[in-house]
Amino acid sequence: MTSTKNNVLVCVCGGIAAYKVGYIVSQLAQRHIHVDVAMTDGAQKFVGPLTFEALSGHQVHTDLWHNPGGSDPQHINLAQNAEVILVAPATANMIGKIAHGLADDLVSTLLLAAAPEKLIVAPSMNEQMWNNPAVQANIASLRSRGLAIIGPESGWQACRTVGIGRMSEPEAIVQAVLSHLPIKS
Repeated sequence: MTSTKNNVLVCVCGGIAAYKVGYIVSQLAQRHIHVDVAMTDGAQKFVGPLTFEALSGHQVHTDLWHNPGGSDPQHINLAQNAEVILVAPATANMIGKIAHGLADDLVSTLLLAAAPEKLIVAPSMNEQMWNNPAVQANIASLRSRGLAIIGPESGWQACRTVGIGRMSEPEAIVQAVLSHLPIKS
């Protein structure tokens, strides 16, 4: 039996923009989209899992080795069941992991198990980091494999500077996710 509800997986990484992802999750849930959330350890330093549990209405996944209520590895199920996977804020570290196929935590393992065309990456980092040739090479690699990249934008950054690297506004990210979802009847 096929579900009539869209499924989105939101992978929250450890950047200050993690606080904005709560709005994204809330907006998707309000549109009756099933939203699963997975968080890196770093993300949990900025925003707690309870926030995303309340906004999504579902348990938040934080541990590669914990799989409550199932025999299948959750990193495979979560990646396979999602129609769209949003990585936000996508840190330079996570972008590098995706580009090089590294998987050392739940989020990076989920992303390695996902089809590239499902992924939307919303970078967020300091301007100097964004402009680093290694980060730019990683972004080019992701684009060449069919991953959607939204942003970053220019604006005020947590390091008290203005420049490119700021995560795109949540409304734009919500629209990008919606545009990648298949239409369900």
